[in-house]
Amino acid sequence: MNNEPLRPDPDRLLEQTAAPHRGKLKVFFGACAGVGKTWAMLAEAQRLRAQGLDIVVGVVETHGRKDTAAMLEGLAVLPPKRQAYRGRHISEFDLDAALARRPALILMDELAHSNAPGSRHPKRWQDIEELLEAGIDVFTTVNVQHLESLNDVVSGVTGIQVRETVPDPFFDAADDVVLVDLPPDDLRQRLKEGKVYIAGQAERAIEHFFRKGNLIALRELALRRTADRVDEQMRAWRGHPGEEKVWHTRDAILLCIGHNTGSEKLVRAAARLASRLGSVWHAVYVETPALHRLPEKKRRAILSALRLAQELGAETATLSDPAEEKAVVRYAREHNLGKIILGRPASRRWWRRETFADRLARIAPDLDQVLVALDEPPARTINNAPDSRSFKDKWRVQIQGCVVAAALCAVITLIAMQWLMAFDAANLVMLYLLGVVVVALFYGRWPSVVATVINVVSFDLFFIAPRGTLAVSDVQYLLTFAVMLTVGLVIGNLTAGVRYQARVARYREQRTRHLYEMSKALAVGRSPQDIAATSEQFIASTFHARSQVLLPDDNGKLQPLTHPQGMTP
Repeated sequence: MNNEPLRPDPDRLLEQTAAPHRGKLKVFFGACAGVGKTWAMLAEAQRLRAQGLDIVVGVVETHGRKDTAAMLEGLAVLPPKRQAYRGRHISEFDLDAALARRPALILMDELAHSNAPGSRHPKRWQDIEELLEAGIDVFTTVNVQHLESLNDVVSGVTGIQVRETVPDPFFDAADDVVLVDLPPDDLRQRLKEGKVYIAGQAERAIEHFFRKGNLIALRELALRRTADRVDEQMRAWRGHPGEEKVWHTRDAILLCIGHNTGSEKLVRAAARLASRLGSVWHAVYVETPALHRLPEKKRRAILSALRLAQELGAETATLSDPAEEKAVVRYAREHNLGKIILGRPASRRWWRRETFADRLARIAPDLDQVLVALDEPPARTINNAPDSRSFKDKWRVQIQGCVVAAALCAVITLIAMQWLMAFDAANLVMLYLLGVVVVALFYGRWPSVVATVINVVSFDLFFIAPRGTLAVSDVQYLLTFAVMLTVGLVIGNLTAGVRYQARVARYREQRTRHLYEMSKALAVGRSPQDIAATSEQFIASTFHARSQVLLPDDNGKLQPLTHPQGMTP
């Protein structure tokens, strides 16, 4: 298999080509106060100072810890700026002095700190952003409870709402994150020894925020958040050329939903396995030209399985590729998914020597496979086009195509007999093949088959001696007939496939245009009523169906946002 190289992420390329003058951000990350983040930051700063790096302490909170204060020895400290606030003076970081001093590295403790009113920025992380833009490297510290995305989770665990938070994008954009970890028992012992808070505060902290259960939960959150970041770094590295194989660093799962019945059982099995492994999982369905012609009932079943997977926590996607196994392998490598879950039909056709699982194993032996038995036999692919034409209309088109095929063959034969008799017989074959292409382009597969057969018979009757009979005087023409028939069938099939793909592309273009127009109209809406009216309007125009948006009122009763007298016509 000639695997297509993975395409690099455009956003990641932009990050790599960002302005080189921007400073580097290093975050010392921990589960909670007292694990040693500030001490680790100062230890790293002392090591770099010994190497001759120009380092300035912008803000470092020692909280009265002697060992932390001792680590400041030899480091230049930037004098704080005194600001008046509510009748007293507050010491804050002097951003202008730091920019004027312009050191190679500045230490900024407590990333989530809120600045005093009147400061240039309300948050310390915004001060750090300006330092980075000025080309100054920054070391900082932060606890897991200060990340915006985990704020509610932490408050649910500890019962304490943290007010000072840091946006996750700022944390994720850090050049380096160092996890500073300490077991809960060791941290509680440090509290008892007064190495975190003073005696009175330490006792209250042990009984409330620093309960062992809380510390275990916070530690897990910090470890998971760091692991997610490391996983993202690994995926970024795998985006480099030559790094396309799946790395089995985690039990990530990819579920392949097919057109077999029993897909919902497959989805539930994948969800249970992902839950037991504690891993992320994806669910994909691959649309091929043959599967485009599935009946509407089967297509709805596939969409239902994808919705169920999404409800159970999977990331879902619909892929389009003539070769299902290649699309699955490409997706697995792009997302570093090492376990593939497949359905195993209850019965196997004797003429199918190689199953989908066999093809997958042949082209991607590095991927693990998990086969789940399906209770029911596979659904047959029925050549029903995904359009709204009735059975009678479809047959009328097919019959019309066959009539046109016969008429076109007659026209080609008359033209050849009147004006092209001097041409070699092999050249006349090209003219007949052109007729097959025309029929396939306008009427589809079966009329092109009829055109191929009629053309072969006409060529034999009117241009091969003895004329007027199906007999041939030269057996070499039997090979010509066979090749003509084969080429005609192949060309007709390919042309009909292109015609079908063009129709599918038109349907997709329509859906994309409708979604774009709807999103553009929704962006203009300024009230729930505007949004509801826009939604109802587009549902009516796109699906030709009536709709109504309902919301509960103060009494809990559902009330329409628009058209109180009835649904959208």
